[in-house]
Amino acid sequence: MKIGNLEDIKNLIVQNENEQIEFKETTGQLERGMETLCALLNGAGGAVLFGVTDKGKVIGQDLSDKTKRDIVEAIRRIEPLPAIKISYTTIPDTNRYVIGLHADAQLSARPFTYKGRAYHRMESVTSVMSQEKYNLLLLQRGGKYGWETIINENLKIENLDSNIIRGAVRMGVESGRLPETTILEEIPIILGKFDLSFGDGKLKNAAAVLFGKNLSDYPQCLLRMARFKGTNKDEFVDNLRVHGNIFELLDAAMAFFFKHLSLSGKVEKLYREEELTIPYKALRESCINSFSHRLYHKPGSSVSIAIYDDRVEVTNSGTFPEDMTLERLLGPHDSEPQNPIIANVLYKSKVLESWGRGIGLMVSECRRVGLPDPEFHSDGAFVQVVFRYVRDTVGQNPTATPQLPYSSPTVIPQVEKVLVAIGDNTYSAKEIMKLMGLKDKSNFLENYLYPAIGLKLVESLYPEQPKHPKQKYHLTEKGKALLKRS
Repeated sequence: MKIGNLEDIKNLIVQNENEQIEFKETTGQLERGMETLCALLNGAGGAVLFGVTDKGKVIGQDLSDKTKRDIVEAIRRIEPLPAIKISYTTIPDTNRYVIGLHADAQLSARPFTYKGRAYHRMESVTSVMSQEKYNLLLLQRGGKYGWETIINENLKIENLDSNIIRGAVRMGVESGRLPETTILEEIPIILGKFDLSFGDGKLKNAAAVLFGKNLSDYPQCLLRMARFKGTNKDEFVDNLRVHGNIFELLDAAMAFFFKHLSLSGKVEKLYREEELTIPYKALRESCINSFSHRLYHKPGSSVSIAIYDDRVEVTNSGTFPEDMTLERLLGPHDSEPQNPIIANVLYKSKVLESWGRGIGLMVSECRRVGLPDPEFHSDGAFVQVVFRYVRDTVGQNPTATPQLPYSSPTVIPQVEKVLVAIGDNTYSAKEIMKLMGLKDKSNFLENYLYPAIGLKLVESLYPEQPKHPKQKYHLTEKGKALLKRS
């Protein structure tokens, strides 16, 4: 938006009053004009023109030193202090001026207030901003206001899973994103380097989201998953809710995909992403984006996965950045993470592969196997990714027994972890869980051990007595062979 001469003003007037343009006859309406300028700052920016009627007629107004001082003083009452361009455009053959107050988008500084009140703009109407909207903009501002940065006085290091922290560090070192010396650091030092704590040892909300255990204070750390029969929600054949940190939720999400999406192809290593109907990398990237970019401040929010006969929907609470169009999302763009601390830890631990390429990866993976491009939707409260596929390629047995859900000769990452943990040894379920850093036994059995047994990669010492008090597990020859080839 440019205001340099009368021609520029006429070009703006042609657009009529809208979400970015407001007309005022004189600075006698300065108060209302400043409220609108505040609203424009809380949106995508815009201009307030004094000396133009609401019908778009240029009439101009007198300009004195007092008028200029009043405008500057009014601008100083906007908090935080914004960058405002003031223009005084003369009307030919008169002593009158059109005064323009022009603000570019300043998204990282929102919300703005004028005299202690926040305003927003809808179409050509300026009104007081709701408390909910104000709080959302405050959280989106980040810095000391971001939800992930807020200190939880009750959160202690013992409430975090040290095994998952160590695992994240190992991945970061192996990928070259963390120095090798990080492995030798104590947990408090690691948390500090991840920007998850302050100098006094107090922990931020981000620490719980990433590494927490027994997250009773964080009900929003929830993943809801369902496999529906057909193409609507009238009937489901599987329904699962998992509460945990991001690493646990990502494991659970991928296990659910492997359980309900058909598989094909030969096994040449422990697992192959392309075995799924929808490429593994595309689904995983969608989940990672959901976990890292979602809004966490509402306790009742969650991430959800819905699998139908013709599509998969991954939905999270949140929205795209206001200046980020779908066209920009689909093309090269800078990453603007909703939760930069969380996203940075995931990047350093190699869960998040790269900045700003997630959507491009999902699209390219779907195209690689001949599927339609994924669809991206946002209604301002939720972001949803939809993957569509041909119905006859869906898993053929959605009602299979939940104890042994995997009949394909494909090893998912969860099963790989079981094989690595057992190795050449014989362990009880409790011992395997301890080696893997898992606490939830039902999750371990459902998503790790039972699939490994079902694929005949692991066998028990007492197969006829599953609850034998001395029950233990070891790898089969097939399991050992796969482990050796990985």
